[in-house]
Parts: sequence; C-alpha cells; structure tokens
Amino acid sequence: MSTTATVITLVAAFMAGFSGISIFAGAKFTLEPLAQYGVPRGWWNWLGAAKVAGAVGLLAGFLVPAIGIAAAIGLVLYFTGAVITVLRARAYGHAIFPVIYAAPAVAVLALV
Repeated sequence: MSTTATVITLVAAFMAGFSGISIFAGAKFTLEPLAQYGVPRGWWNWLGAAKVAGAVGLLAGFLVPAIGIAAAIGLVLYFTGAVITVLRARAYGHAIFPVIYAAPAVAVLALV
C-alpha cells in the first residue's frame, strides 16, 4: 500500500470513527441534525455503530485488504444514504457534510 493510500485510509477511519463516537457521546452537532432530518431516535445507536464498524474495518484492512475494501464500500453506501436523507429533509445546505465524510472512503477505493 502506498503512503498516500495509508494516509487517506487513516483519515477516512478517523473521520468515520469520530462521527460515530460523536453520536454515542451525545454531541449536539450530530444529534440535532439527525432529529431535524427525521431520523428515528431508535436508529441513532445503530448508525453510530455502523460508522465505528466502518472505521475499524478500514484499519483492519491494513492486515486483510478485503476487509478494508468492504468497509470503504460500506462507508460510501452509508454516506450516500446520509446525503439522500438530508436532501429528503430539504436541508440542502447540509448535504455537503456527508459528502465530506464520504470523500476519503471514495478515495480509499480509488487508491486500492
């Protein structure tokens, strides 16, 4: 794996992990938008777990590349769903945020 791919993978893992942990920590900057977009409260922990699992999967990909690829695909799909959720909530100005989180995962896929 190249240095660039390693750095981008670490960035993607950090961003996904931070986003997932912020849900568990009850960070207002994460939870208030989820409520605004109409995401059911019962889903929040599952969404946080999916992000953390994606971050762990990206890191595991250093040892087993197939796991990292699967994790990157999962994160791209997750954040694509997040973009759709934001757009359905008509919060168009917020659509850039899940795109920012998805970008490193897309880059990981492009680099492997």
